[in-house]
Amino acid sequence: MEFSQIFIILFGILGLAIIFIYNRLIIYRNRVDNAWSQIDVQLKRRYDLIPNLVETVQAYARHERETLAQITEARTRAIAAASVKEQEQAENELTRNLHRLLAVVENYPDLKANKNFLMLQEELAGTESKIAFARQFYNDSVMAYNTKLQMFPHNLLAGIFGFKTRDYLEIEGLEREPQRVSFGN
Repeated sequence: MEFSQIFIILFGILGLAIIFIYNRLIIYRNRVDNAWSQIDVQLKRRYDLIPNLVETVQAYARHERETLAQITEARTRAIAAASVKEQEQAENELTRNLHRLLAVVENYPDLKANKNFLMLQEELAGTESKIAFARQFYNDSVMAYNTKLQMFPHNLLAGIFGFKTRDYLEIEGLEREPQRVSFGN
């Protein structure tokens, strides 16, 4: 075999390796994007439930305008969030306000017995569980993607092709502790 043939074979193998690595990075990046989309779906559901919950509480708890206004503002900020960090901050604020609202509800026995409110609370609790699972899936996907970007030889090509690490969606310290929420029983 001539030197030129060996060079062509080696160049071909190197080209195939680059294509393989590039495609693997695309797969991992798409998994992260898909995981974020799953969070987005659940957050949209949560955002759709909140106005109904606020309206139901308003009918019974007229003295809680400030809490209801804070929830509405936090929801608006969460919908408008443009990055993972902004989303994280907005979601943590919204969650704190929702916990505050559910604590206030304890002072209104008629509201706690309202079927519509109980149904909304149950849907919200189910949605919160789905959001938690979606966050876990997203963070697992980010970990796998970021790990790939740091591993040799992927790290060499990641920079060349513009692949960047992604941020985890972290929860606030308050949420790490078990939360007690009474649903009227």
